[in-house]
Amino acid sequence: MSDTDGRIRLVILGGYLGSGKTTWLRHQLHDGYFQRALVIVNEAAETPIDDALLGGSDRLAVLAGGCVCCDAKQDLIDLLRRIADDRSRTVSTQSPLDLIVLETSGLADPGAIVEAIRSDPVLVYHIVVSEVIVAVDGLHGMSQLRSEPLSRHQIEVADRMIITKIDAVDPSELALLLATLKAMSPGAVISGAVKGESHNLPDFSEAIAETLPDFAGQDLKAPISPTRLYLDDSIDWTAFTVWLSALLYARGNDIVRVKGVIRTPAGRLLLQTVRKIVQSPEILPEQGDTREDNIVVMIGRGFTHAQLTKSLRHFVGVQAG
Repeated sequence: MSDTDGRIRLVILGGYLGSGKTTWLRHQLHDGYFQRALVIVNEAAETPIDDALLGGSDRLAVLAGGCVCCDAKQDLIDLLRRIADDRSRTVSTQSPLDLIVLETSGLADPGAIVEAIRSDPVLVYHIVVSEVIVAVDGLHGMSQLRSEPLSRHQIEVADRMIITKIDAVDPSELALLLATLKAMSPGAVISGAVKGESHNLPDFSEAIAETLPDFAGQDLKAPISPTRLYLDDSIDWTAFTVWLSALLYARGNDIVRVKGVIRTPAGRLLLQTVRKIVQSPEILPEQGDTREDNIVVMIGRGFTHAQLTKSLRHFVGVQAG
């Protein structure tokens, strides 16, 4: 941790789409870490999903509709300035806010956020970035590093990396990923996690002798962006599930992430996918808030909102927009 000189510490939690940032943060909050911290959740889509999972946070703010490293950068700066101003007005007998945890969108570059804060003439005196934590998907990390320049940018600025899903990774693939991460960010601390809980990484110190991947000259692909699908209450969930499975099978490399909170006969379900893998649905409690359910956010490239809705209407036979 950096010497804060009385400034508010800011922990940036980044990582590529589906890497397990929210799961990891959710577990830390449940275990009492980041106590009394203000948690800021950033989502590129206009409809936030991840904040529904972070009930363990006493204080929570949401910035949706753009990444805080670019489109929503000014929104983040404005929010942090308000927080700093409120803190400076806090009565001395009160416990002041001294920690903020920013969970970024999976499309955000943490380096750009660090630079924005350090270069702001107000925030530089009130907030210090104390740590950049990056979650790395153990299952898809190597393929992401090969194909997505953004995932490499995230790794390069990490102070600490959490390799997630290590229980589901072949040991040789995990060894290669670990060695690659060490080469890309030699000063970072690396640990493992399973469903948000810390797990020791195997000792691969003697396992890697092959040449590590060379990412130079990787072709840039079309940008990744989110789109929202509004589902009618009368939708046939069995048909919807079949449609989604078929879509992921055919376009799983383009549809990087799917997230949504949907109402079904079984209750409010959290729907999540990472590329072609559909995660086990989780039943969410009724929160009594104004959250708009039955919205599915699909994040990827090579498709339009009109194409998705047309396909869904044709397959399921009900209104979807």
